[in-house]
Amino acid sequence: MFVHVETRRRRSSPWVTALLVVFCVGCFVGLALVPPPKRLSLLLQWGTVPANVFDAQDSWLRQWWDPALLRLFTALFIHVSWIHLLSNLLFLTIFGLPAERLLGSLRFLFLFLAGGMVANLVGALTLAGVKLPIIGCSGAVSAVLGAYAALFPRARLGLVLPLGLYLEFVRVPAFLLIAIWVLLQLLFSYAGPSYGAVVWWTHITGFLFGIVFALLSRQAIARRLRG
Repeated sequence: MFVHVETRRRRSSPWVTALLVVFCVGCFVGLALVPPPKRLSLLLQWGTVPANVFDAQDSWLRQWWDPALLRLFTALFIHVSWIHLLSNLLFLTIFGLPAERLLGSLRFLFLFLAGGMVANLVGALTLAGVKLPIIGCSGAVSAVLGAYAALFPRARLGLVLPLGLYLEFVRVPAFLLIAIWVLLQLLFSYAGPSYGAVVWWTHITGFLFGIVFALLSRQAIARRLRG
């Protein structure tokens, strides 16, 4: 599955998407080189641990300045398996390049980081008390998908379908595939322990954040295109 990306000359290249991909890969390689006991310690130290986010017995105002909230950010760049990493980076590249070209690099960077942090926060609140870390940029990538759906509602994706010994190429509306993806996230969020390794509410929150962000950015995008 891939998206047609325009090749006409632009004022700036989508450097943020490339930088995020390189940084995530670098963090993954660095973590893989660490001995397993130390690796687990790093996951707990830099991942978003729900039990450490907003203690119900403590003042909310004081907790906003708790360094533990920094983990909402650092957790975005931590992955422990190639499948997790590659799936996130694949969707980030496919949908991030056109979204960044339209939004602009700095606005796209804000979308990725803020969407991912909000998604991690909601995921942590839904798992209050759990001491296992939430890691990965799935929530941030979901925000990119949501923004793409709002920015390119009529876009079409090329899809290769295996039909026996043949491969069939078809073009389908991007919004249809994204809608199916959103439906799966909703179903998985109620699937119970069999999907306990994935915080599905981070995907859903990130996607909704991306839609709202794109809609609120319409005037800024129009000014940018005119300028």
